[in-house]
Amino acid sequence: MKVSLTFAAGLLITLAVAFTVVRYLTTPLRQQLQELCGNAERAAFWTSFSNVMLVLTPTVFAMLVDPWAGACEPPLVGVVSRVKWGLIGLAMSVLMLGRVLGRFIPRTPVLPPALPAAPKPGGEI
Repeated sequence: MKVSLTFAAGLLITLAVAFTVVRYLTTPLRQQLQELCGNAERAAFWTSFSNVMLVLTPTVFAMLVDPWAGACEPPLVGVVSRVKWGLIGLAMSVLMLGRVLGRFIPRTPVLPPALPAAPKPGGEI
């Protein structure tokens, strides 16, 4: 029973953190995607796709931890181990999303500040 509760607690904490990150990123992500995609329908699809991946990836990472590997450890250690791997999966999915989006965001050159206007030759002083 202890192993099942440890598994469930680690998975629930991982899911809570993933949904919190999705909620935090949804609005800015949708705005960026709308600008990149050109219309709201495409942006809505890619936002939904990104949100699903931001939840599924850490969940899979958290479920990969063998629940019987730490059966002799205190339950808190098992929960922390599962959450640790969930956070690693979440970080990887956020970084990958940022990398992919970063490749499509157009770069605008930074212009140097304007120089003061020089007096015209032969003009009044």
